[in-house]
Amino acid sequence: MSFQDWIESDSTYKCVLVDVDVKDGAEKTLNLSSRPYPGYNPIVIGDSISMTERLSLDGRSGFTVGDIELMNADGSIDSYLDYIWANRSVKVYVGDVRFDKVDFELVLDGVTDDIDSKSRDVLNIKVRDKLQRLEFPLTENYLGGSGNNKDSLLPLCFGEVFNISPLLADEATLKYQYHQGATEGVIEVRDNGVPVGFTANNTTGTFVLTQDPFGQVTCSVQGDKPTNWNTTAANIINRIVTTYGHSDLRFSGGDIDSSNFNAFDLANPQPLGIYIDLSDTVLNVCNQIAQSVGAQLMVNRLGKLQLHKVTLTPTGTPTEITSKDIIAGSLSVAQKIKVQGSFKVQYCKNWTVQPVLDTRIPAAHKDLLAKEWLEVKAENATVKSNYKQLVEVEAIPTLLLQESDAQDLADHYLSIYSTPRFILSLTVTPKFMTMNLGDFVTITTNRFGLDSGKTGQVVGIQINLGNGNVNLEVLI
Repeated sequence: MSFQDWIESDSTYKCVLVDVDVKDGAEKTLNLSSRPYPGYNPIVIGDSISMTERLSLDGRSGFTVGDIELMNADGSIDSYLDYIWANRSVKVYVGDVRFDKVDFELVLDGVTDDIDSKSRDVLNIKVRDKLQRLEFPLTENYLGGSGNNKDSLLPLCFGEVFNISPLLADEATLKYQYHQGATEGVIEVRDNGVPVGFTANNTTGTFVLTQDPFGQVTCSVQGDKPTNWNTTAANIINRIVTTYGHSDLRFSGGDIDSSNFNAFDLANPQPLGIYIDLSDTVLNVCNQIAQSVGAQLMVNRLGKLQLHKVTLTPTGTPTEITSKDIIAGSLSVAQKIKVQGSFKVQYCKNWTVQPVLDTRIPAAHKDLLAKEWLEVKAENATVKSNYKQLVEVEAIPTLLLQESDAQDLADHYLSIYSTPRFILSLTVTPKFMTMNLGDFVTITTNRFGLDSGKTGQVVGIQINLGNGNVNLEVLI
């Protein structure tokens, strides 16, 4: 019997298994369960475990897990309070007491934060979002030496960037650095806006000027190239999370949902670029990259890093949800999304704004180097008029390079938000436990104009392992 067949059957003896790593002098794994099961300590309060995944409509997704509550009325596990729990693996499985362990379904692959106690009768294992492993500086490599820039961070560059200010790494030789390692190459170098001669070393991410500079040195470059030059959001994020940040906490290939990343990369091939010369975290940098293509970065309940994009264009065949699947009285409108008739998107960032430059360069070049962004707009005049939207909208900054890609993003936002949209909340039966964030569903029922069915995207999932019910939030 498959897991899906089992959760849809009437004959189940549900059991929750928890495998959690701790340090008690030495590292070890505690095997805990919600019912008696061979090799497991039956102290888990199954009703206590719930998991929530959510896509945000304002830019940042999230994943939360309720505490895993353990029975401790007799004090038999008081010693757990002395263990070290922080930053260790916790895996939760659901299955039947009659199943072999291999037939249980993994429903959570997370990281522990600590353990505490909410009352004298229980202990609570606190689980945190795995993304917090990326809340560390992208790099802590500094130039060093004895020069004026000895305390400067060695920069990093991904994709293609325009008019950055490279780090003067060696004053005596006029060597500048724009990346730590191999790159695709230098497009051009300018001195106060005037193109000048240079000799590049693509292996070290540096170049040397052929003459002393007159003013500010800037360059346009194509950055990080471990083997292939990465230019898209999915590939750059993959490279950053597996290579940079704290060596003990960075992600491995197994932490990334490769199917999701590959599909996202095919659907979102827009080239972009980012330059980092000041301290920043891995997570913040990756969020900037994801948001530049209208996406969000998150770790799902199985511990895999994913990229998701809010869209109303279904991929594949939507899952049907009808009245018989919805728990009575649970369907409601959770949120009405604000209608917006205009979007502006910024692209082709000028990383070094230079308002006053040498008169020897063409006026068009001076104008380009004097402003930070280029900008496109998408609007629906009828919507703006109907909703009396008279104030100019704030532009959305991105790391996109091309006008066409920026326009596509602006059009994408307009297509979603220029029409009244709602997030429906509904609780469905356990058979939807395997549903994933970003999936499409068609809801057919007799409320909220759904009599003939409407298709939307799942932007929130909450699973309660106690009763098996699944709460969905669907954007329609």
